[in-house]
Amino acid sequence: MGDTLTTISPRDVRGQRQVDALLEQEGIRRDGNLDYTCGLFDSSWRLAATGSCFGNTIRCLAVDRVRQGEGLLNQIISHLMEVQTQRGNTHLFLYTKPQSARFFGDLGFYEIVRAEGVVFMENRRRGFSDYCAALERTRKEGTSAAIVMNANPFTLGHLHLVERAAAENNAVHLFVLSEEAGPIPFAVRRRLVREGTAHLSNVICHDSGPYIISGATFPSYFLKDGDTVIRAHAALDLAVFGRIAPCLNLTRRYVGEERTSHVTALYNEEMIRRLPELGIECRVVPRLERDGQPVSASTVRQAIHDGRLEDIRPLVPDAAWDYFTSPEAGAVIAAIQAEQNVIHY
Repeated sequence: MGDTLTTISPRDVRGQRQVDALLEQEGIRRDGNLDYTCGLFDSSWRLAATGSCFGNTIRCLAVDRVRQGEGLLNQIISHLMEVQTQRGNTHLFLYTKPQSARFFGDLGFYEIVRAEGVVFMENRRRGFSDYCAALERTRKEGTSAAIVMNANPFTLGHLHLVERAAAENNAVHLFVLSEEAGPIPFAVRRRLVREGTAHLSNVICHDSGPYIISGATFPSYFLKDGDTVIRAHAALDLAVFGRIAPCLNLTRRYVGEERTSHVTALYNEEMIRRLPELGIECRVVPRLERDGQPVSASTVRQAIHDGRLEDIRPLVPDAAWDYFTSPEAGAVIAAIQAEQNVIHY
């Protein structure tokens, strides 16, 4: 009897234990964000190879060292690509170690950037170049700056940052993270950003697309500790940003000062250190405060979660207030209130 390739259900305790053991054997930790896992089992139902997906990414790939060289990883990758096609995901991404990049290149993946021992790849030869070409059509003359935000939701703190950048530059390219990674849908976040900045004629809003990497999308499974993950995420994200910047004539990036979130503070440190190496100035703007406290999206989500909707009035622009007090927001408010923890660090 030969090998069997099959889905490993989250309820399959034995299979999941074998996945953890195989990943650990290969120096990999299970990623916190997975939505599909498969395995190749031998005739004794011992796991020989495994791989997983999250969204349109492929991750957590491992082959038992005694079975390496048998083409098992090709079978895993082919299966995961079929699963992604069935989901409607044809544009796929993966992160790998530099020593494995050539292997994935032979399977039809193309390198976008590499940094800090991580290579970011996609399965479209012109995917990233086409993305840059589309951005270039919005290029403006004069000084141009960038802001990247989740806007979950858009607050007066975000608006303060955008208005500061708009006052100091001819153009501001505002990227809203496209990933669906929370209770407020991207379509709502984008709409509130656009409505909240409509009075600023030199602000151009962009969807981040798949190339500006969010914390949920970035894999943590082959990095040794949390801070290393954060810094590697920042390094890779900034390497991508460094290739986007010339398309839009970007010479500055604006970020909000961070005093409470360890993750964001480390990310800001990396931007302050790395952006000048790319010829881009990093401007850190002090947070807008209300009653001595910084205005943040976490504070807004917490108030909504706790049923204190009136408390968000002094924290959000009119467009966001109008939305959250409308019947349209009912499902989003219910989703926020169903979250166990709405404070993101």
